[in-house]
Amino acid sequence: MSSHGRHGRQRLIFLIASGLSTAGSFAGLTAKGWILMDETNEPMVLALHFAALSLPTILVSGPAGVRTDRIGCERVLIQAQWALLGAGLLGALSIPLFQGQAQVVMLLASTLLVGIAGAYELTARNKYCALLVDDNSELAPFLTSFSVVFNVGKLIGPLLGGWLITLTEPSMALTLDAATYLLPIASVIWLLHPRTELEQRSAAGEQASLRVAWRECGSTLRNVLMFTGMMCVVGFFHPGLGPFIAASELGDAPMDLAVFTSVLALGSISGGLLLQRNSHRFCQRPSLTLAGFALVTAVAQLGMAYGGGVPFVLMMTLLIGAGTAGLLSSSNLITQVGSTQVLRGRMAGLGQIAFLGGGGISGLIAATLTDTMGLHTTFAISGTLGVALALLEIWRRGGSVLKEVRSV
Repeated sequence: MSSHGRHGRQRLIFLIASGLSTAGSFAGLTAKGWILMDETNEPMVLALHFAALSLPTILVSGPAGVRTDRIGCERVLIQAQWALLGAGLLGALSIPLFQGQAQVVMLLASTLLVGIAGAYELTARNKYCALLVDDNSELAPFLTSFSVVFNVGKLIGPLLGGWLITLTEPSMALTLDAATYLLPIASVIWLLHPRTELEQRSAAGEQASLRVAWRECGSTLRNVLMFTGMMCVVGFFHPGLGPFIAASELGDAPMDLAVFTSVLALGSISGGLLLQRNSHRFCQRPSLTLAGFALVTAVAQLGMAYGGGVPFVLMMTLLIGAGTAGLLSSSNLITQVGSTQVLRGRMAGLGQIAFLGGGGISGLIAATLTDTMGLHTTFAISGTLGVALALLEIWRRGGSVLKEVRSV
């Protein structure tokens, strides 16, 4: 079999294993969110849950990127996947072993460990993807395929989680979450054969630092990271407050949360497909691409603030999913294809700090505003700021062009 055919088959295996694992993860997150909502009915607890998943990236993604570039992405990827399995098992065991406040604490601890391990996994996976392509021109479509597969898993997972909670026990969804981490572990260890001989690793010392990567990536990629971080702080709070938003706008049954999360995922799939089909063209105009997706999200948040019937709310939810997925996926894509191979682990780490760290902060801010002013006012503030920032970015840098790095 040709090298192209072999690597194409391996990319498909990696995508399928990651997609199934993602579906299990979102089934588990849906179960955790519903349990926390049922136990506490507090937006701040839900925000803390998402913050436990996302805020570790601020502290961990930098070292994860440095470690990936220093010792190799395959080794870090396998270590992170085993850690994710352990964190998932902790969540599954918390249901039969603990009750009340202790159970809430253990669920938050499980999610915190998932957030830490996930930062290493995502950072290593981004660089690992470049070792499964035969030419750098294939990297952009492959990375965007991951976005689509991820969002398909995000669509299936909440429905599966809601179904399991309704018909069985929340622990079933959490057990499924833990078990699905075995799939990417098995694929990386036994089925995939990346071109590790082409991987460029950084030398030890100052040159391996995150600060050097920030300096050497160039002004265009620095702006991509800064704009992504700002937009996430302003408007990426719906993953954390999802159960509260669903309960307020749709209903408080498990399947109401599943429907809300799945509609978000449908929007995310749409944004991911749009990016995949235009990956090279969108990469060339980074500010216009990022600001365009950010504008979609902001306008939809203003729609949520205005309010309406269930069909209107779900349409705005769909647009929020499309806009945020497009923003996050294009930010990741642009920083990967626009940087040299030796920097890609650290660039993935910087990207996680921007969008997951920013999202964790956003959730805490939005929870505070929701407690004091109400959910619709929170959407109005977020949407107004988002529109202003997106239009300013288009006006200032809409014509900027990115030169893609051509070597794998």
